[in-house]
Amino acid sequence: MELLAVSFSSSLAGNALFLARQHLCKWKNHSRFDLEAKFVRNRNLNKSLRRGRRCLSEKTEASISCSTGTGEDPLIPVKKLSDARVIYTVAPAMGHNQESHPESHFRVPAIVNALEKWELSPKFRGLEVIELENFNAASSNDIASVHTRAYVSGLEKAMDQASKQGIILIEGSGPTYATVYTFQESLVAAGAGIALIDAVVAESKISKSPPVGFALIRPPGHHAIPKGPMGFCVFGNVAVAARYAQRSHGLKRVFIIDFDVHHGNGTNDAFYDDPDIFFLSTHQDGSYPGTGKFEEVGHGDGEGTTLNLPLPGGSGDTAMRTVFDEIIVPCAQRFKPDIILVSAGYDAHVLDPLASLQFTTGTYYMLASYIQQLANDLCGGRCVFFLEGGYNLKSLSYSVADSFRAFLGEPSLASEFDNPAILHEEPSTRVRQAIERVKHIHSL
Repeated sequence: MELLAVSFSSSLAGNALFLARQHLCKWKNHSRFDLEAKFVRNRNLNKSLRRGRRCLSEKTEASISCSTGTGEDPLIPVKKLSDARVIYTVAPAMGHNQESHPESHFRVPAIVNALEKWELSPKFRGLEVIELENFNAASSNDIASVHTRAYVSGLEKAMDQASKQGIILIEGSGPTYATVYTFQESLVAAGAGIALIDAVVAESKISKSPPVGFALIRPPGHHAIPKGPMGFCVFGNVAVAARYAQRSHGLKRVFIIDFDVHHGNGTNDAFYDDPDIFFLSTHQDGSYPGTGKFEEVGHGDGEGTTLNLPLPGGSGDTAMRTVFDEIIVPCAQRFKPDIILVSAGYDAHVLDPLASLQFTTGTYYMLASYIQQLANDLCGGRCVFFLEGGYNLKSLSYSVADSFRAFLGEPSLASEFDNPAILHEEPSTRVRQAIERVKHIHSL
């Protein structure tokens, strides 16, 4: 069963979906979340988080269900999304959880709460910010466009063992676990990204400035390799979306930017020999999983369409601004993408516990703003972000909220959260050496 080295008894695949539905129904009835006793004291949070939970229903062609905060009928045809500046989906995977695990089920609720706090949700923004609801879970065929069918079917069968044990660890995949809800909730996460592809592409046909999409989802995906899960990740959400954009919308050339602190080895591997998907990863040198070397540039027909830039520890806002101007922009301009997808990891923040870069909330505002403009310049504004890492709930939620402000063209509020006093001098010489090395390898 490839990386899924767990023992299976007879499959209870039908039970997995039933249990997932039962769990989500119980979760929807909670009156309040308490994120470490100080994050969430807001009854509106649960109302917001309940949106998107109904994605287990059958597919329909009539409309996409949206939340606009207007008090009107929530079933809004796609054509009425044209006033939106941001479209997002919420898939918190509340049943996929291991106690004290850094990839916590509190991550997405913390972000939703921050959007409420800073008045960036549909409740406050009307049609300017829209949440897509009732999106469909991804199909097994969608997942199999990136992952082997043996892995997909193996994980589904593993829900039998998880139903008996409560939680299972997946051998050979790093610190990745599964509960009885993991398979279905991972399909939901991938489906949330697919729904945004549909919405953003539809809007790009009638607007020169379509809204940016943001999938607030977990479990994350960029470490999941074709043969199995890895590093907290189950299915490659951004990779599945890339193949879907090609297959369903004829968007042949896909440019993927991964600014997570860790190398997106799963996405890297999925497209390593594909000339039509450019994968560009910035990550901390020497961090998990140890891949993403300068020399990893693609193979065969895909040689040159993989770019890895490992940054020295301590790199921060100045380094990333330089990387964007000197590496990301010229690569994208040369590649001429039809759509830009972003593996948006917020674990390079200086407060994040799992690495040692020095990004700030302001860094993420800058990246969101610059990437949006890049998409407007090169591919008709088609751009979708996918949540990856980010394990300090405060820095994660504030940084995503400030990304939304960037999409809306509003001033950053980073100064209300960032503390320059905790930053150290960046290793500018080593950053410059890394940039020059990449420019030489890729003839930039």
